[in-house]
Amino acid sequence: MGKRLWAAIQKRLGLIKGIFIFSMLIFIIQEVAHVAREVNGHQLRDELSSLSWEMVLLLAVAGFVAVLPMLIYDFTIVEFLPGKFTRWYVFRTGWVTNTFTNLAGMGGLLGASLRANFYAKSASKKQVVYAISKIALFLLAGLSVACWVALILLFGAHVGVAYEGYWFWLLGGGLYFPCVLIFTRLNDGEFFQDLTWLREGRLILGSCLEWGSCGLFFLLIGWALNLPLNLAAVFPMFVVASVAGVVSMIPGGLGSFDVFMIIGLGFMGVSRADATGWLLLYRLFYYLLPFGLGVGFFIHDAGRRLNHFLNGLPMAALRRAAQIFVTVFMYFSGVMMLLFATIPDVVLANRVYLQLVPYMFYFLSQVANIVVAFLLIGLARGVGARVKRAFWPTVVVLAVAIVNTLVAENFPGGLVVLLCLVMVSLVFARPELYRTGFHYSWGGLTVDGLIFMGTFLIYTVLGIFTLHGHHHHHYWIPHSWWIPSTQVWLDGLGGLLVALFILADIYRYLAFRPAPWLRRPFNAERVRRLIGRYGGNEVSHLAFLRDKHTYFYREAGEDQLLILFRRRANKLMVMGEPIGNQTKLRPALAAFMKDADEAGMTPVFYEVSEALTLSLHEMGFDFIKMGEEGHVDLASFTLIGKPHRGERALVNKFTREGFHFELLQPPLSDEAFAQLAQVSAEWLGDETEKGFSMGFFDRDYLNEAPVAVMKDANDQIVAFANLMPTGNHDVTSIDLMRAGHAAPSGIMDGLFVHLFSLCREQGYQTFNLGMTPLANVGVSRFSFIEERAAHLIYEYGSTFYSFQGLRSYKEKYVTDWQPKYLAYRRRQSLVFTMLQLMQTINHPARSNHLLPGWLNAWIDDEIRWQNRKAVDKSVGKGN
Repeated sequence: MGKRLWAAIQKRLGLIKGIFIFSMLIFIIQEVAHVAREVNGHQLRDELSSLSWEMVLLLAVAGFVAVLPMLIYDFTIVEFLPGKFTRWYVFRTGWVTNTFTNLAGMGGLLGASLRANFYAKSASKKQVVYAISKIALFLLAGLSVACWVALILLFGAHVGVAYEGYWFWLLGGGLYFPCVLIFTRLNDGEFFQDLTWLREGRLILGSCLEWGSCGLFFLLIGWALNLPLNLAAVFPMFVVASVAGVVSMIPGGLGSFDVFMIIGLGFMGVSRADATGWLLLYRLFYYLLPFGLGVGFFIHDAGRRLNHFLNGLPMAALRRAAQIFVTVFMYFSGVMMLLFATIPDVVLANRVYLQLVPYMFYFLSQVANIVVAFLLIGLARGVGARVKRAFWPTVVVLAVAIVNTLVAENFPGGLVVLLCLVMVSLVFARPELYRTGFHYSWGGLTVDGLIFMGTFLIYTVLGIFTLHGHHHHHYWIPHSWWIPSTQVWLDGLGGLLVALFILADIYRYLAFRPAPWLRRPFNAERVRRLIGRYGGNEVSHLAFLRDKHTYFYREAGEDQLLILFRRRANKLMVMGEPIGNQTKLRPALAAFMKDADEAGMTPVFYEVSEALTLSLHEMGFDFIKMGEEGHVDLASFTLIGKPHRGERALVNKFTREGFHFELLQPPLSDEAFAQLAQVSAEWLGDETEKGFSMGFFDRDYLNEAPVAVMKDANDQIVAFANLMPTGNHDVTSIDLMRAGHAAPSGIMDGLFVHLFSLCREQGYQTFNLGMTPLANVGVSRFSFIEERAAHLIYEYGSTFYSFQGLRSYKEKYVTDWQPKYLAYRRRQSLVFTMLQLMQTINHPARSNHLLPGWLNAWIDDEIRWQNRKAVDKSVGKGN
């Protein structure tokens, strides 16, 4: 039965500990309420008002010092236990135990329970109980010694003779120490084997110091009150009252100790009111204040355990809440100050504003209000974005604003608490500010832009209309909106212009420098090695366009996975799936997201598979279906039969007319490249090429893989498509598909048929025809508004590459459609994400997108002109 009970207790040990901590918190609340009822607030306030601030401070410090000797018990307890405890841990837990025991007592049961809870983590229950039992024997040794001292004072020095009638209390208490000493020294049992003379002496000394410091502190309070009596004569009565309190086993000796002391002090001529005040101060400085610190230590320890049990969630939530509170307050105060600086008559006539005024900063100067307002708004954006570099500037701005507000006259008293809470919250939330970079989101830029531009426009318009006599003809402008003078208007306008530069400087300061991996130059050889070792996928060949950044995930100094992306505002637009060792996909994604988060960026994954989408969903991403990717089963493809009779007729026709298929191997000759350039130029016309999710005409890119061409009877290229190898012999694809003016209708079908046959002969199983958008994504009346808006953006957002009709064209060959998704962070705006994606896709192709915009445009024009020269030269040679 006993074993089953012990097993059940062990099984539910975590629950039992939780119940213990919870019950202790309830106990703390009850004890505080109990003591509060015992202590008369008005009387205590009167007693404190009779003391100087220096004396109150002295008593407060002395009360804490008087508690310190009790810690000797705890530093001795750990010597009996096998575990290792830090000095700070022993100090903290010892303070909790002793201050709680001081106040609550409970015959030592509370102290034993607390110590068992604190020290059981590194020792067995039996070891903890044994150690506590040994200590408990000596807790009253000091009081017993104090009884002998009191007897000597009474009957030897004749000090405090008024208390000689209590000699039997002192004698009874005094016999405890010698009995314990004889018992422990003459007992040869196993229990006392490790209780050496040194340890026993230390425990006796600790108990003597505890009760001695307690008595001396009580006398110090009497000295502070300047009562006309011999303080030494009070000591015997203090000892008697302490013995009575211990015997009564009432928590803290409340009642019994107080009654004895009030009666005893009355024998010395101390009035009942003064005696009560004396006891109140003793309770406050020796019990309540140290107990308050103990409560703080206990809550810290309980919170740490709870935080550890819940994997850090409570602390993270509290810090996040503190960060949000600081951000909201800074935005709020900044906007309030801005309103007050620009249209004071309007806001001061508004009841809501007047209710909120007590919770903002105060500056006398209009310009100072505007400047500080935008400093708060700009830094609030940094704090809200969790940027590390925002911390100290925010501390400085808040400190200046707080000091300036507090030195102002007639500030609300509650504001002091609020401002201190803001500063404490900022310091507490500092671990939340971990990001090394800042990038404006479109939403954040919209909000801050509206605040600044709205203020600037309204202020400018009001100034123009009210300062040049126009208000006489525009009664729609209320009088409270009028600007009082030209000087005020110009000061405010200058302040707004200064604020604009401040916001720009704050942004530059917060943005600092992007992380090194965001500035890494493209390394083609490194990409080739990775693909050669682990294989690629349908987007790996797009890396050689050099229009995307590369993120390499490494383990043991070796590249494992490659992620292609392009930056857009605060987004990292990831193109397709990670390339390389797929067994490292999870840690690679985790590392990429962590690095992106620290840099202040948010990943968006475009054209990813269903499997990766589900994995990303588990990592906090939402998703929307973007389309389907068409795959052709090369093993089963044939022109034989009714379904492909049209394509079969086209191929035969092209053969009769002398058109033939060739596969050009890299590097391309100058003549071949010139012919390809001419076909590409004719196909493009006046349009501009795009990049990111598709290739563009670039010689370095075309030289990375074979190019399939269709030539006419004169051996001139009329159409081409460049292959996109995936690094394995399972799937292959093409990127650019272009035909010149001389190409007959249907030439691409002929090119596809030849490619299918060639790839099948080379051992490929599947031919990827690329993705087409679905017309039914986001069109249901049950779809979310954002999804329906995203569908319209995707369908009509492309300015050149129209995807309409692609699905019907590819259906002729596709045997399997595989869904592709867009995965974006939860709580991010899907509309903004889609707009940024379309901007990325439709961005003009550039060989080096890291250059300034004007330089890239010049390079584009130069390349186009050189290509046209090459085409003209080749045509001239043909003639």
